[in-house]
Amino acid sequence: MLKTYTYPRFEYRKPTELSGAAPRRHPVVIVGAGPAGLTAALDCRLHGIPVIVLDDDITVSVGSRGLCYAKRALEVLDRVGVGDAVVDKGVNWSVGRTFFGEGEVFNFNLLPDPDHKRPGMVNLQQYYLEEYLVRRCESQGVDIRWKNKVVSVTPDGDKVALQIETPDGIYALEADWLIACDGARSPVRGMLGLDIEGKVFMDRFLIADVVMKAQFPAERWFWFDPPFHRNQSVLLHREADDVWRIDFQLGWDANPEEEKKPENVIPRIQAMLGDGREFELEWCSVYTFQCRRMSRFNHGRVLFAGDSAHQVSPFGARGANSGIQDVDNLVWKLKLVLDGKAPATLLDTYSDERVYAADENILNSTRSTDFITPKSNTSKAFRNAVLQLARKHAFARKLVNSGRLSLPSFYSQSPLNTPDTDAFAGDMEPGAPMDDAPVALAGREGWLLDQVGNRFQLLVYTDDPSQVDVGGLAALRDAPIPVDPVVVSAQSGELPGVRVLHDVKGLYAKRYDARPGSAHLVRPDQHVCARWRSVDAARVRAAVARATCNA
Repeated sequence: MLKTYTYPRFEYRKPTELSGAAPRRHPVVIVGAGPAGLTAALDCRLHGIPVIVLDDDITVSVGSRGLCYAKRALEVLDRVGVGDAVVDKGVNWSVGRTFFGEGEVFNFNLLPDPDHKRPGMVNLQQYYLEEYLVRRCESQGVDIRWKNKVVSVTPDGDKVALQIETPDGIYALEADWLIACDGARSPVRGMLGLDIEGKVFMDRFLIADVVMKAQFPAERWFWFDPPFHRNQSVLLHREADDVWRIDFQLGWDANPEEEKKPENVIPRIQAMLGDGREFELEWCSVYTFQCRRMSRFNHGRVLFAGDSAHQVSPFGARGANSGIQDVDNLVWKLKLVLDGKAPATLLDTYSDERVYAADENILNSTRSTDFITPKSNTSKAFRNAVLQLARKHAFARKLVNSGRLSLPSFYSQSPLNTPDTDAFAGDMEPGAPMDDAPVALAGREGWLLDQVGNRFQLLVYTDDPSQVDVGGLAALRDAPIPVDPVVVSAQSGELPGVRVLHDVKGLYAKRYDARPGSAHLVRPDQHVCARWRSVDAARVRAAVARATCNA
């Protein structure tokens, strides 16, 4: 018997509101204890925001579900304190292979550049991620209320009123702000009468989690028209604990309930493996591709994130990754609004930036779906011709689309950016998610992204730390919205009251096109929002005002 996961059961506790405690208004209430909701809760605690999480279940998600966690999501998970657990347990991979019929068409590498802390992708069953997030939430004082089902949401001026059903009865809560992370069928969205628009694709896929001993490499394998599943596609991924995720395209006419039955699933897997090896079926499900989103993600004091705000087809790992990046964008803005340091219009930019990201994901996901599931003989003939050409010709490989994998969005057109006035090369423009680089702090080697985040910071580059005006930089901390100065130096060194990061391999200078005196202002979510060739305190203050809608 191969080892399978034991689902934890979390403790339901009778809410204090049902035990005679006086009703109390809460700054933030989150609905949904999935990856987006739990990450949002941890980010709230990092920013000092008390938070309650409501979930109508008492355990983690069943099955692998959101399986692939991309480099940017891993960096966010690092910031909230669970990145190491995910990477240590998960299966790191960067190589993907695409097959047509019986032969390989081509392969790709997600992370060809060395010297990043995190790999291109880590595969880990969603139940592990959720368990790690729950344990981290418990350690950080997050109030997670299991078996608490939201049955009514009523916006009421400067607050949101909720009715919550529990095994001990119904009680009321009030929140300054409500974050809805309650999934693709979002009850909160339904209670508010809000729509989600887009496209449902006419095809069905079977997901099977299979426990088996196999020596296949830790790579993403995708087949078009394989001999074991003719005229359809198949995806294979390795997970933790000798579990393998297999997706079989079924076609629109397939009966979901029949296809999920073990007597129908097992023969498909046997045909794929073809070697009579033993395996156990751990979990299976049938799903339909959808690419949809809400028109806006903020509606008064109710904020939507993750699958409640947008849905994409699973090929490309854009679901959970995008949800994690949603809350990465949201919480720091919400903190400034709660503290009265930014107007509520800052939350409009949460919607604007993440709607833009959702549209990128939907576009890429739609193109992948159209390639994987051609709906006419002509489109299928084109798809097959591309696959045949891709075996020998590089130009055709760019057209092969078995799921363009998740990449972070560049908020290049965001109004929060300060446009460049100086010439820079490279990708680290205003709006860009920060590139990582190896650095050393006080002689201890580490990573740039572990040293930034959760606040505004100004990264100033120098050849020699002794040449930096420490007093001028330190004064930035005294602004209404403080800016933490960080010196990045080609040489090791120390400065009183200011962190100095040694650019040990010169990769910060290369990736940020940094020269002595160059400065990059970065947001709490590790996106660049301004850059200059020299530091001027007035320009820094103006850029922070712009980045917080205070300009």
